[in-house]
Amino acid sequence: MPTPSLATLPIRRLTFRDLSACADLSESRGWTREEHRWSLLLTAGKGYGIDDPGGGLVSACAVTEYGHSERPALAAVGMVLVAERHARQGVGRRLMRHLVATYSPAPLTLYATPNGRPLYEELGFKAVGGAEMVRGYFAPDEQGPAVPTRAATAEDLPAILRLDEEVFGADRTHMIARLPAFADRLRVAEEDGRLVGYAAVWPSTDSDVVGPLIARDTETAKALLASLAVGAERPLRTDIDVRHEELLSWLKARGLAPIAFNAVMTYGTTELPGDWSRRFAPLTVAAG
Repeated sequence: MPTPSLATLPIRRLTFRDLSACADLSESRGWTREEHRWSLLLTAGKGYGIDDPGGGLVSACAVTEYGHSERPALAAVGMVLVAERHARQGVGRRLMRHLVATYSPAPLTLYATPNGRPLYEELGFKAVGGAEMVRGYFAPDEQGPAVPTRAATAEDLPAILRLDEEVFGADRTHMIARLPAFADRLRVAEEDGRLVGYAAVWPSTDSDVVGPLIARDTETAKALLASLAVGAERPLRTDIDVRHEELLSWLKARGLAPIAFNAVMTYGTTELPGDWSRRFAPLTVAAG
């Protein structure tokens, strides 16, 4: 029986039942399995993929919509993967064209690796910024944080959601409300009873990832990061907006080294909504 061509294999919505297949695909491309992250993306967002007639997935990706469900303000694309045996055959291009057609006219955003960027540029995405991924064992500052922080409680969630929407520029309730279960630790910074920042750390396969990191200013961001690092037994990893040069320099002085750079790209808009000056790191680059 002849093998179907890649161009005729249907693109379908993935479900939580595809979690293992998505993790297998990640691992096959040299990524960590990231089952924890895939679990979040497949429940809070939507997965798309192409089944391999021989078993597993030819390709997969995730899209997370933000804002009103009937008219999203933004759709974030992430985890775009193509199996090695099907690479360089137009599968990624076909999948991305499907997403552009599906979500138009909502603007799209994604974090592009140097390898992926040419494809996204070909499809009309424009680079509007960048994020530097740093990783390492955090060495605390001898002076200690200048801004007090504390563990978040259930009562903080409404204020966290209000601050997040104000800074991100779109409602992310369906994602942020999952943080207490998804993250190992969630901390907040307050001033005069008002929330001025929050951050979480969640487990990846080989490190603990800090994100999201929302803060009034750099000193608040430092305090939240330092508080999340207390007692950490594994390396910390985070993706910092390159415009936050002071925070990046501080992290490098504390033992985190740069390991990757991703371009922030958009389609259908020339800039991201919200206040970048208070948005230091995404929850994950796979969800904007």
